[in-house]
Amino acid sequence: MVAVSGLAARPAAFWSLGFRPFFLATGLWAPAALAVWIGLFVTGETLPSRFDPLTWHLHAMLFGFTLAAMAGFLLTAIPNWTGRRPVRGGLLVALVTLWLAGRAACLVSEFMPLWLAASLDLAFPVALAAVAAWEIVAARNWRNVMIPVPVALLGVADLLIYLDLAGWAVPAGFGWRLALVMIVILISVIGGRIIPAFTRNWLVGRGVRALPGASGWPDRLALATLHAGLMLWAVSPAWQAVGPLLVLAAACNLWRLGRWRGLATTAEPLLAILHLGYFWLAIGTGLLGASLLVDRIPETAAIHALTAGAIGTMILAVMTRVARGHTGRPLKADHATTASYALITVAAAARVTAAFWSGASIGLLELSSVLWVAAFGLFVWIYGPMLWGPRVEAAR
Repeated sequence: MVAVSGLAARPAAFWSLGFRPFFLATGLWAPAALAVWIGLFVTGETLPSRFDPLTWHLHAMLFGFTLAAMAGFLLTAIPNWTGRRPVRGGLLVALVTLWLAGRAACLVSEFMPLWLAASLDLAFPVALAAVAAWEIVAARNWRNVMIPVPVALLGVADLLIYLDLAGWAVPAGFGWRLALVMIVILISVIGGRIIPAFTRNWLVGRGVRALPGASGWPDRLALATLHAGLMLWAVSPAWQAVGPLLVLAAACNLWRLGRWRGLATTAEPLLAILHLGYFWLAIGTGLLGASLLVDRIPETAAIHALTAGAIGTMILAVMTRVARGHTGRPLKADHATTASYALITVAAAARVTAAFWSGASIGLLELSSVLWVAAFGLFVWIYGPMLWGPRVEAAR
């Protein structure tokens, strides 16, 4: 009877909070999508998709991988912000179904009208933004009322990509640039809340007196320069005048990060990895600005520092921390989790280096891909059972 009850509790637990299905989907999609892209890159084959292979790769990472992780985080964090019951059960199943429908539509869009493929794909970001906004407004949680805006603008960015496919006069690449900028903006805002707060709590628990600096004008300056510079780059990616602003934004965000006392957290990888993810954000922004000023710095290095580096690292960091905390595990990285952090870090470094080192770019690209697949494969292996099963307390 105990065994049967435990098995019955698993699907109920799985659909009880957004992080469970969406983090598992993220962990499965990250290696699968990259493996498909590398296969297309090596063989020269194409998918039965209206997207060319490179566009499909960009889309799969920004609107598949990142949006799934974003959904898992927001649907879990919003109840903490608002005090409302979490989205669960049928509504959560519907949201996951919309995400899956979007992935399928992108893969086989050649076999359906463009409007249908676009509708299936756009349904998820629109629904996620609507649900997040409803929950925040219903609770009158005005501090977080702007959080759904980047999600909604991701839907706009996705629409622009489809309008470009349909032959509309959309500036080349504007859709994916806008998507990337919205994701980095969200990381800069959310990261600025959770990283110093988690660090402060951890340091206080160890009796350390030197704590992260309080939020103030350095944070506002870092965010203002970052958001303005990135939005200008999204609109006008070749405008050299944006370069100095992005370099300044990178410096300000490194200063911001330094105030959070990250070097004091190296004893706990579960916390230190958050600081490393934000470090990638600053480095990617600096490289992006420098690429507009110096011909020898390729834009692709900056893009992959922001995507494989900042986005990939922050997603893995947040998923592992949230999964452990919300399933009753201690907030301490085990050896396998620490190994996944090492894998994602070297994967990002190899991918950025490949942009500079043309003679070894193929080898570095392959190495980066293998390590990326291994990092998220390890996440699924270790955290999949946690995500599927009930909390530890309930299982005892």
